[in-house]
Amino acid sequence: MAFSTTRSRLTALAAVTLLCAGACSAIEMEAADPRTASPAASSSAGPGRSPSPGPATPPALTEAQARAALLAWTDLGEPWAPTEGAATWRDAFLKARAEQGTAPDCQRLLDLLYAEELLGAPAKAVVGLDDTYDDAQLRYQISPQRPADVDRTLAWMRTLPRVCASFSATMVSGTVEQVEVAEAALPEVGDARQGLRVTATIDWEGEQVTLTVDVAAVRVGEDAFTLTNGGLGEVYTEVTAAATELGARRLAEVRKQGRVQV
Repeated sequence: MAFSTTRSRLTALAAVTLLCAGACSAIEMEAADPRTASPAASSSAGPGRSPSPGPATPPALTEAQARAALLAWTDLGEPWAPTEGAATWRDAFLKARAEQGTAPDCQRLLDLLYAEELLGAPAKAVVGLDDTYDDAQLRYQISPQRPADVDRTLAWMRTLPRVCASFSATMVSGTVEQVEVAEAALPEVGDARQGLRVTATIDWEGEQVTLTVDVAAVRVGEDAFTLTNGGLGEVYTEVTAAATELGARRLAEVRKQGRVQV
């Protein structure tokens, strides 16, 4: 089958299954403990002396800093371009219900990928890029979450290739898809990281059609980002790795510049 014909059928598949997206659940994160140091710690400073200050917590990135840390289509070069909107395969494949008896973590993964809130809350800054040749879409998001919360999510992600290695889910169209979750290698960037490759396969008019989504979540000091690279055609791990490495480096540079200015 010619490439253009295959692409047209894949586009038709997404259009047929496209429905209005409902509100997706988000993870509620614990609020920071507002309490100050204990009285015992204060009294240990002695009369007339101030207690020794603990390590200062770096301030959160400003919105301007977060935007400065975003990737641009020029970073990846052709055939990447600014996005023209959310890919239709998001509703077709990711808005799905895992079969009864599947581990709850598998449904949680689908929900968070669909809501684009893998680290649990709306992003501070986000950019979308489209591969105009293979119809892939890349989304890079700066997270406002605390490092401890990010590390908990990374630890959870590490369990998914075992807990959700293979399961079935029903799409909004009623079609059953077979979902597989595998670990994906990432460049040694940042302080903590986890990569996944999620695939969802269906039979469409006698042929197998597969959505592939590469997922990367990285903590860089006090900051973090997520990156997804997905599509119904070729999804290149080299692009995911390059964007992850560049994103981590740019986030670290923005934070460093902020410290210098202070």
